[in-house]
Amino acid sequence: MKLRRLGSSDLLISPLGLGTWAIAGPDWEFGWGAQDDAESIATLERAVERGLNWIDTAAVYGLGHAEVVVGQMLKAMDAAKRPMIFTKGSLIWDETTRAISHSLDPMSLTREVEASLRRLGVETIDLYQIHWPAFSSDDPDDGIEAAVDALATLQRAGKIRAIGVSNFDVAQLRRALAIAPIVALQPPYSAIMRDVEDNILPFCEQAGVGVIPYSTLQSGLLSGSMTPVRIAALPDDDWRKTRGADFREPRLSRNLALVDGMRTIGERHGVSPAVVAVAWVLRQSAVTGAIVGARRPTQVDALMPAATFRLSAAEIDEIALLLPEGSGANVPDRAG
Repeated sequence: MKLRRLGSSDLLISPLGLGTWAIAGPDWEFGWGAQDDAESIATLERAVERGLNWIDTAAVYGLGHAEVVVGQMLKAMDAAKRPMIFTKGSLIWDETTRAISHSLDPMSLTREVEASLRRLGVETIDLYQIHWPAFSSDDPDDGIEAAVDALATLQRAGKIRAIGVSNFDVAQLRRALAIAPIVALQPPYSAIMRDVEDNILPFCEQAGVGVIPYSTLQSGLLSGSMTPVRIAALPDDDWRKTRGADFREPRLSRNLALVDGMRTIGERHGVSPAVVAVAWVLRQSAVTGAIVGARRPTQVDALMPAATFRLSAAEIDEIALLLPEGSGANVPDRAG
């Protein structure tokens, strides 16, 4: 598997990285329902065995739980085989009420980095990302400069190797880059959610910022295994059932028609619609690597062909005819 340099950093990453949002467990605002930790660890281990050399997580996933699970996997693994760990901060929570809020305060971010280091059981985080520049449309983002400066201080102290951001627009990226090198942006990007194509991807390519999109399978919707019956059977504590607009009509039918088209293309090559969907994201020269989610080892195996599978120009044109107008909003507010 050919590795790719992430932005201006010395991090060489595989085309796929495993995301941990779905394995964070239940009982938090953006949970995906119950998840067995032993199966999560087996899934993480399988990803590393198959050549994925980076794991993406976040402090807020499961309110710390995803990082704990990743830390358990790392503890049991030979140090020479450990993957790089990317995590995120700025979403914080109240331990009593479990309510999630947002802070770019330098002292808060410093506490978050230290807490992530403890949960992960590592001395250095390979890529630390500001999870969101703001928490809501009326939440100011005037703390970006101070937040990036705080991360630069932590980088000099050896707590983090590289600085990244997530969910930033071009103007916010410019502000961050004026303070310190930003090596990566993590935006949502899939064949349904395509907003980044207009301005963000061209800017990142020109500025030398790596792009590692999340929700490349639109939270499982583009996996090929979603049907109206399965969606209706999702547990009530799975955010997709109650807050995922692309999992409901009128969007659902058009999205499943797109999946059917990807299935047709995949059948020509013996790959799944999920592989086609991830390959569609990786076709972009600005994209360094794609984050994929898995809750079971077999799901990792099924996604591995996406690391090398390439769509032809004709197949990309074929998919273009099926793309829904506009772009979806298939992430709950302030989650990914």
